[in-house]
Amino acid sequence: MLMRDRGKLVIWPAYLNLANSRKNGRIISKKDSVKKPELNEIEKAAAKLELNPEVEAGKAYPKSWWEVSGRVLIDNNGPKTVIAKQIAKGIKQMREK
Repeated sequence: MLMRDRGKLVIWPAYLNLANSRKNGRIISKKDSVKKPELNEIEKAAAKLELNPEVEAGKAYPKSWWEVSGRVLIDNNGPKTVIAKQIAKGIKQMREK
């Protein structure tokens, strides 16, 4: 990890994607997951939670290294799974509007 990554959590779209299995990277339950989360949605939801998101669009998730999905760095304010659930919930609320 680079120095600027210290104190940050990495949120990959794969963590929140309903289509992924746990084996393929999803870290939250299916009922909390969203279909095809996009970087801008993750960024907006993290910003609403005041997690200071930084988008890195040119990155590929290690388990699917051939597919550039990007990632979002956020402040480390608690367990990754809890924060991922909050971000997914925020995306669901944005999509309802």
